[in-house]
This record gives sequence, C-alpha cells and structure tokens, in this order.
Amino acid sequence: MGILTFSINVTLDGCVDHQEGIADEETHPLFTQLMDEAGAMLWGRTTYELMESAWPAVARGEGESDATMREWAVKLDAKPKHVVSSTREDFPWANSHRITGDLREGVQRLKDDTPAGVLLGSVSLAAELDRLDLIDEYRFLIQPRIAGHGPTLHQSGLPSTRGLELISAAPLRNGAIWTHYRRAG
Repeated sequence: MGILTFSINVTLDGCVDHQEGIADEETHPLFTQLMDEAGAMLWGRTTYELMESAWPAVARGEGESDATMREWAVKLDAKPKHVVSSTREDFPWANSHRITGDLREGVQRLKDDTPAGVLLGSVSLAAELDRLDLIDEYRFLIQPRIAGHGPTLHQSGLPSTRGLELISAAPLRNGAIWTHYRRAG
C-alpha cells in the first residue's frame, strides 16, 4: 500500500493561494522530484481545472517557460492524475481518471493500488481527506511571506488538532523552508 502525501506552498500566515508562492529554479525541482517519487497525483476538480488550463500547453512547448517548468509539465502530463468531482465527468487531459463513489473507499483503493504513493495537491480535498484520516505525510514549502488573505490551510477546520512528526526541514536561498512531516502516533 502506498502513502498519501499532501504537498503545497503555504505562507507564514497559512495562505495557500497559488499566486503567493515563489516559483523559481530552486523550488520547481523540489516539486518535480516529489512528483517523480509518487505513483499518481490526486486533485479536486478546481485544482485539476487550474492545472489543466496551463500545464498541457507548457508540456507541448507552447508559450514561454524555462527548462525546469517544461520538465515539470512533461512529467506531469505523463503521470496518472486522479480527480474527485461530483460535478464533472469528462477529464480529457492525458492519463486523467475520475474517482467515483464513496470518497474514503475510492481514495483508500487508490492508495492500495499505488505502491509508490499518491501526491495530493488540493487544499479543500486535503481538509476532507484529513478528516477521514487518509493523509499520511505532509510536504510544505513554507514561503517567507505574510499574505494577509486566504484561502488558508484547512480553513474549514478539523475535528481535532493533528500532531505531526518532523522528518526534515531545509532552508532555501529564497528564504523558503522545504518541510517534510509525518502523522504522529
């Protein structure tokens, strides 16, 4: 059975707006390596549509992008992508699959069927999967910023505090900190 890892950019005040993260030649390779290590991606519909609107074109070499962004896009295009959606049924992006039925059962089946692990990158879905005790590890790129707005990490709340064990933390030249946590206990 693979593990489910939630990874996202987060500011010091908990903002997870994708526009608040620093995307540069140092951060892109971190997320590319994390994706390389995972057997599949998992997103909610909103995140899927955000990714679908940008990355397939970069993978095809359209528009302006540096080498690290292109590498990410090509690898993402080839990676199995699983989507939780109750409103959309058609997912034409290469290697995209919809998770249907019971959320707990569907995600647990995905974990069971993906020994290399699943990488989760959707904030709202992460909060729901955390409530269901399905997230095993967390990889946060903590940005050296205070955004002063939302959305924030687990804005909808959790039933109780989630204890985490620090596995590693590495400061980056841009002031961000790349962290790796595992659920405690």
